[in-house]
Amino acid sequence: MMDCIILDIDGTLWDTTPIVAEAWNAALKDRSDVAWRASADKLKALFGRPLPVIASMAFPELSEEQQLILIDECCEEEHKALEKTPGHIFEGVVETIKKLSEKYKVCIVSNCQAGYIELTMKCLGIEEYITDFECPGYTNLPKGENCKLVMERNGFTSAVYVGDTQGDAEASAFAGIPFVYCAYGFGKPEKYDYKIEKFSELLDLFS
Repeated sequence: MMDCIILDIDGTLWDTTPIVAEAWNAALKDRSDVAWRASADKLKALFGRPLPVIASMAFPELSEEQQLILIDECCEEEHKALEKTPGHIFEGVVETIKKLSEKYKVCIVSNCQAGYIELTMKCLGIEEYITDFECPGYTNLPKGENCKLVMERNGFTSAVYVGDTQGDAEASAFAGIPFVYCAYGFGKPEKYDYKIEKFSELLDLFS
């Protein structure tokens, strides 16, 4: 019997890309040594990957060390911006998480920086419904490893992962759990076990 639903964030729970693009560009404002500038569409194409990979794709002119420093600066601006202006929460997300938590343990695993999951939970008002969360910002582990970590430390034996990108599909496969593809999100994964057109359809899948 399934005991846990693990959620992605970006492209699954909400869309922050217009706000994040503006914040990242603020961090890049005086960086004439970097050609890349953010837009919502560019970020949608990048999100779902680990931050060091995003940094290498966005800032190829820089050394690896400089890339990581700059992406951290972008994330700092992003955090400040989202505290002032939260992203667009997809329809039915909060209500669905509340209902799912009555039957299952609900967790979050995302390829994000430390503090981003906490900020998301606060903006959505879902802290009380989330059993556990993890990200590379704390563990330096990829998403699939973090899914396994959350399952192991909570004693979960049967979970699903809900996300929207190819990286999410690969993380699910690595963790050995089914993947629920959010077709309204940012990506187009090659394989998935379930497909939903809106978040509330999780209630139909796992009622």
